[in-house]
Amino acid sequence: MNNTAHRTHLTLSTRAKGRLAAVRSAALPVREEAEGVLAQGREVVLDFAAIEVTQSFIDELVGALILRHGPAILERVVFKNCSDDTRAIIEFVATDRCDQWSRSHAH
Repeated sequence: MNNTAHRTHLTLSTRAKGRLAAVRSAALPVREEAEGVLAQGREVVLDFAAIEVTQSFIDELVGALILRHGPAILERVVFKNCSDDTRAIIEFVATDRCDQWSRSHAH
């Protein structure tokens, strides 16, 4: 689904207060908006330009998506303008939550 007409772009810097998104509660409205987009069958682009994040923020944003909808949800999430640190946090959280989801859904 690479057609940009089927994507919704969410710029995190316009949704955060300042350059640092550090607390879980700041991620909640972004995740809810992303879930609404994903529920419509669209892709969501999470744009991290001009913002730094913490592991707890990413866990609430990305980890909760995985735990609620399964690892396949990541096929419709695009991570854009990530710093090396942000990319590492996303990869760590996604790996951990995918493993947790897989263990809880093992037969």
